[in-house]
Amino acid sequence: MPHAPGLTGQPGFCLSKGLEGDPDLQFLLQGGDLLKVRSRSWKKTRFLQLQEDCKTMYRKSDKLFKSHQTFPIDDISSVRIGRQSEGLKKNTEEQLESRCFSIVFKSRRKNLDLIASSHEEAKQWVRGLEKLLSNVNNLSRQETREHWIFNCLKKADKDKDEKLNLSEVKSFLRLINIEMDDSYAEVLFQNCDKSKSGYLSGQEIKELYDLLSQRVEIDVIYQEYAKTTGFMSAHNLVEFLMTEQRERASLADAHSIIDKYEPDEQVKQKKLLSKDGFLMYMQCPEIMILNQEHKELYQDMQQPLSHYFISSSHNTYLLEDQLKGPSSTEAYIRALMKGCRCVELDCWDGSDDEPVIYHGYTLTSKILFKDAIQAIKEYAFKVSAEPRDPESLFNKTAFVSSVWVIHQTSNYPVILSLENHCSVEQQAVMARHLSSILGSALVTAPLGDGMPTNFPSPEELKGKFLIKGKRLNKLEANFTSEAAGDDTDVTEEEESSDETEEEQKKKSKVLKLAKELSDMVIYCKSVHFNGFEDAQKNLSFYEMSSFKEGKAMKLAKESANAYIHHNVEKLSRVYPAGSRTDSSNYNPVPLWNAGCQIVALNFQTSCSEMDINQGRFLVNGKSGYILKPAFMRDPSSEFDPNTPTPGDWRQPKTLHVMVISAQQLPKVNQKKSSIVDPLVKVEIYGVPDDMAVKETTAIENNGFNPSWNESFQFGVSVPELALVRFVIEDYDSASSNEFVAQYTLPFTSLKMGYRNMPLLNRNGDLLPSAGLFVHIMVLNA
Repeated sequence: MPHAPGLTGQPGFCLSKGLEGDPDLQFLLQGGDLLKVRSRSWKKTRFLQLQEDCKTMYRKSDKLFKSHQTFPIDDISSVRIGRQSEGLKKNTEEQLESRCFSIVFKSRRKNLDLIASSHEEAKQWVRGLEKLLSNVNNLSRQETREHWIFNCLKKADKDKDEKLNLSEVKSFLRLINIEMDDSYAEVLFQNCDKSKSGYLSGQEIKELYDLLSQRVEIDVIYQEYAKTTGFMSAHNLVEFLMTEQRERASLADAHSIIDKYEPDEQVKQKKLLSKDGFLMYMQCPEIMILNQEHKELYQDMQQPLSHYFISSSHNTYLLEDQLKGPSSTEAYIRALMKGCRCVELDCWDGSDDEPVIYHGYTLTSKILFKDAIQAIKEYAFKVSAEPRDPESLFNKTAFVSSVWVIHQTSNYPVILSLENHCSVEQQAVMARHLSSILGSALVTAPLGDGMPTNFPSPEELKGKFLIKGKRLNKLEANFTSEAAGDDTDVTEEEESSDETEEEQKKKSKVLKLAKELSDMVIYCKSVHFNGFEDAQKNLSFYEMSSFKEGKAMKLAKESANAYIHHNVEKLSRVYPAGSRTDSSNYNPVPLWNAGCQIVALNFQTSCSEMDINQGRFLVNGKSGYILKPAFMRDPSSEFDPNTPTPGDWRQPKTLHVMVISAQQLPKVNQKKSSIVDPLVKVEIYGVPDDMAVKETTAIENNGFNPSWNESFQFGVSVPELALVRFVIEDYDSASSNEFVAQYTLPFTSLKMGYRNMPLLNRNGDLLPSAGLFVHIMVLNA
């Protein structure tokens, strides 16, 4: 049987695995005082300590009567050593560099900026936290779930006597999201209380765990294929893999699975797989619903830039709403770490001849343009790092990253979309900052020799920055005697509101443009859109237009095929309506269906539209670039997503989904008495004919191991554009259901058979112990 937790044993169960006796772990367990930094005048002592579970940090203020706070280790995204955060850069002196570090959280929670008493102490805090983060990241799903249950058992043991009475068992059941009738809870308790002592301890707690964690649905599958004296032979396993999972499998593959997952050595020697071994295999990465080959870079990256969907952000600098929310370099970091490859910079004149970024004519705060460019430079192409000597992390002449970087961003190009409202003088400052900070990574001339006739590929632009903005002349002028001269005038079109084109024309004004900045615009020159015919006749491939969502949606509905043709050779950027002052988002799917590459969303907002965006860019190594289907890269394509005409794009499939069960769903309401009543919605996004939603019934009072066994069928006519979203909601008969978790992925990346899927919270972060178990079958219609 896989290891089941009791209430005793090594501190931290499996999170401290391999760290027993480690001096950095012991340092964290001992804890110590740190200086928390909020502003130049607000720096206060906080006691920070790792709890015995090695999964929770305890934080206490120096105020006598203030209650303590805790936060889970797996809420931490990364630890940044030195004065890397915006807060530390602004509120501390440079000489404190070696004593500073920041704890960065996955959610929208603010960074915890801290100062240690010494350089050595700061290093030890960072080393210890990063070792724990590394262990958390490397836990198997089985270990993660077991550890979650272990922590709930510890919480339920109120008097810390390593025993559970009936009241504590009921508390434990509520903690793990199960509401049981009192009589049933008593029967469960009595069945486990073999000693009839009135409490559970040791082996009895293990038996309670075994009863609760039993996966009946997996037992049923195992029994169907375990045809060799109650065990599954290698031949039986091959039959399961080929029949149910629709995978090519050999005896060698089966033997490899047995060697890797069978816990009983005697059974393993007989080349058999026990029920426990099968359970462990059914929770491994190979059983995930996402095609593991698609997790890596698998698409052709040698096509022109216009042939890709590009993960894009609107008003990237904002952390909240569009009217009075804070602007921050942290917002750029978060977007880039989520795979964004096109960020927006709204630039205005600032004091001391330093341009600033903010949402003009609003109360949003301001950040320096140069600070934003520095943050973008540092995080645009960040990759996972091997552990290294933390001493080198305090090199002040270079950017320093965490000892371990938990996230990984793409190496593919980042587009800097400039919304330029600056004077010529401050535009020149912008150009100097771009040049000095980005250096050779900034594209300032076409690649290759001579005037290009098409975009370079993402592969050719790896590690490069492209500027999107106004330009004084045609790019062709670089290769002729026609220079820009002293003319600095171009027409400015502001991104603003839902005004009509006539209203915008009345407001349009002449923008003076600095030649230094103009010359940096190579492949993304912003121009006004005057219709598809005009664009085909008069615009070069590198001249692109931005469309507010209303205009873009209208074109996608009424002129989809013309839009697709336009987007074969040129880039299109779509941005949210000015009326979305709350930073809400529009549905990106109709714009992708029309071939629009840069569909910019408010990354700071948690919503279904961002879930869909995250699902679209989940694959291809999370590179932020997804190759459009062939029928959207063909200039003579007849494809129209709104008209179900025959063509290569129509490859009708029937999707069969059985929603079987879920495991360890999070509580929506953290009150102990609150238990979710989960239901599952299966949603299809794609061309209008394919859009569909179906849902299961709700399971009352069980978020721990609800079971549905409900089947649905969907018709999908254009699978290459389809996305599948699984949403779990807490049913409420009196009001709207509450969001619990979701997972979205491309239809073409589905794996068939019995599959586990991870679940993400509202912010798009992984819920470590939660999961959904389904059966998938895709057939030709």
